[in-house]
Amino acid sequence: MQAVARAKYVRGSARKMRQVMDLVRGKNVEDALNILRFTRKKNAVVLEKVIRSAVANAQIVMGDKLHDPNELSIVDAQCGDGPIMKRIRARAMGRAFRIRKRTCHVKVVVAKEG
Repeated sequence: MQAVARAKYVRGSARKMRQVMDLVRGKNVEDALNILRFTRKKNAVVLEKVIRSAVANAQIVMGDKLHDPNELSIVDAQCGDGPIMKRIRARAMGRAFRIRKRTCHVKVVVAKEG
């Protein structure tokens, strides 16, 4: 059985989120949370929250079949682009430059090992 957790419209680019996801993809949940706890990136906090949510969802879905949440592993972790908020920054001589504030959608799937 699998459990899924999603975080949508996360502020930050998908490219930077994927760098953090590559650290934990395929790992045991306990190992992944330890890695994220000591990773010095803003997206590590967001990803940790999504993994904890997926573990909580797994406890609900699996019920009595799941004795220890540390038996779970991260089967799939995906990150896609979300909508881009467009802002304007004033520049010299009356010009305006565009600022793109990127967002991403995060999906984590956990399943029981073995």
